[in-house]
Amino acid sequence: MGRVLGAHGIRGALRVRSEADPPEGLLDYAEWWLLRPPSAPLRVHPVAGDLATAGLLVQVEGIEDRDAAEALKGAEVAVDRALLPPLPDGEYYWTDLEGLSVVTLDGVALGRIAHLVDYGAHPLMVIRDGSRERLVPFVTGNPVESVDLAAGMVRVDWDPEF
Repeated sequence: MGRVLGAHGIRGALRVRSEADPPEGLLDYAEWWLLRPPSAPLRVHPVAGDLATAGLLVQVEGIEDRDAAEALKGAEVAVDRALLPPLPDGEYYWTDLEGLSVVTLDGVALGRIAHLVDYGAHPLMVIRDGSRERLVPFVTGNPVESVDLAAGMVRVDWDPEF
């Protein structure tokens, strides 16, 4: 759902890049999990927050100074899956797409989706095959022809040479 970018101010507020739509929607969840492998997940409760140009500025219960906030830099922000609303057909949570195989319409394997990133106009799938990495727009219809979560596959109209 997001990532902790660092500390804000001296009272322990976190700067968070939110992947929610809209970004401040992440504040609707009363409980977050901060994931920082290899450490155990940390359960936190946001108590106040606001959208700023630097991202979400969030005060979290129990984090009261800059050093404690800075120690969380890089942590992934997650929420319990059961709290997420169901999506209409043809829409997907990015986490559900990660790890899926990507093949062309001709059956050429391009690799697996490592993650997705949002570059404004549309999300891009970061597809990895060994050391090779491809960036392919996640736009349904073209180039994404189909997504089959049960089969673990995304079919794309894409030149395997790119």
